Amino acid sequence: MNIVVLLKQVPAKDASLRIPEAGIWVREADITYEVNEPDIYALEEALRLREKFGGEVVVVSLGPERVRQAIKEALAKGADRAIHVHDGEFYTLDPLQTAATLASALREEKFDLVLTGLQSDDHGFAQTGVILAELLNLPHATIIMEIQVADGRVRVKRELEGGWFQWVEMALPAVLTIQSGINKPRYASLKGIMAAKKKEIRGLERQALLAADVAQTQRTLRIYLPEKTKKTEFLTGTPREVAAKLVEKLKHEARVL
Repeated sequence: MNIVVLLKQVPAKDASLRIPEAGIWVREADITYEVNEPDIYALEEALRLREKFGGEVVVVSLGPERVRQAIKEALAKGADRAIHVHDGEFYTLDPLQTAATLASALREEKFDLVLTGLQSDDHGFAQTGVILAELLNLPHATIIMEIQVADGRVRVKRELEGGWFQWVEMALPAVLTIQSGINKPRYASLKGIMAAKKKEIRGLERQALLAADVAQTQRTLRIYLPEKTKKTEFLTGTPREVAAKLVEKLKHEARVL
């Protein structure tokens, strides 16, 4: 079974973000990066399927030169080879442009499954995998918590709202977006780290792909840090009146009900 895993490098969760004057992305020189968490689970699921059915796991990542560090981590964990689509301004791409770029990079690949994390920890669109499936004309399912493969078909367990789950069956090849928690990701071994140095990382330039001229459908106008404000308000009246006021504020101001 040949499996493609889409891997994204994102700012570390504890990174102190600084926004330059342009205001459309963070100042990259000031922060550290890590592999997108849902993508780590997607990689682990791909490695387990390969161990069960054979084949290979190919990691595909889009971004600047620093992305190669994330790719090397995936190769050290057991991925067989990688494709790096180089683009220094990847953060300006919308989900359609990103998916079109990845679809173009996969045209020559023969795969049974494409796995990606449910969403990225930075932009969080949760659309790239879905759009990619449409561009590749493949069946897809999202929020996957379990994968079963048999007789050229895949049966998956989707997580729904309210504690409900749904089983879906589809033909292969297919695209699946993986939910965090589907498995327990492995650590890279010393043997794996040494082996990763000899594994292929094929470089592609996004501008050379067919997707380079896909029109942008959405644009980031500004990003900014949330304003920190403190406000204390005392509610007065009878217990019934105070309870009614509190409910109204929780509904219309705090918006938690």
